[in-house]
Amino acid sequence: MSTRAIGRAMGALFLLAFVAYGTGTALVGSGSGARVAAGALLMLVNSAVVVGIGVLAFPVLRPHGELTAHAYLVGRAAEAALLAVGVVFVLLPASAGVGAAGNHYSYQVAMMAVGAVGVLFCRVLLRARLVHRAIAVWGVVGYAVFLLGAVLEVLGYGVGVALSVPGGLFEVALGVLLIARGFARSEVDREPALAG
Repeated sequence: MSTRAIGRAMGALFLLAFVAYGTGTALVGSGSGARVAAGALLMLVNSAVVVGIGVLAFPVLRPHGELTAHAYLVGRAAEAALLAVGVVFVLLPASAGVGAAGNHYSYQVAMMAVGAVGVLFCRVLLRARLVHRAIAVWGVVGYAVFLLGAVLEVLGYGVGVALSVPGGLFEVALGVLLIARGFARSEVDREPALAG
């Protein structure tokens, strides 16, 4: 796949993840048995999509930073696993008394993972000029604020939702941009064509 095609696929996955997890969370919050099950399933779909984003990003990031490519893949896999653990907590009987709290902490630790590797991801986007500079800078700042919000949530300060807005809006904007245009071709992408 070309870098542009990978970018378009990643864009679709960013938006799918946003819709799947948001809808899943809303259904789980409704409290109805069938809706909770459907919501939990959508939350698990999100976990698979998140791994897909990491897998697709790997060949795009690798020419610009081997360590970042591996870190992003591992970070996205960790996010997916932690979110799946959160789903298990959601499905525990209410009598267990750990469902909401377990899901909350699993989610926040997952967001720490995505915030940390998201900064690295956007740093490569900026350095390699794979997207417009303003978008990449927005991503670096958005993910850094996102990471801070998740850490503060775990420490008991209820500011995570507010601090997730810049990073969340970045992911939606990046998803739309990538669907429309894909990643720009970097110098690394051009070298084989010039050599051939």
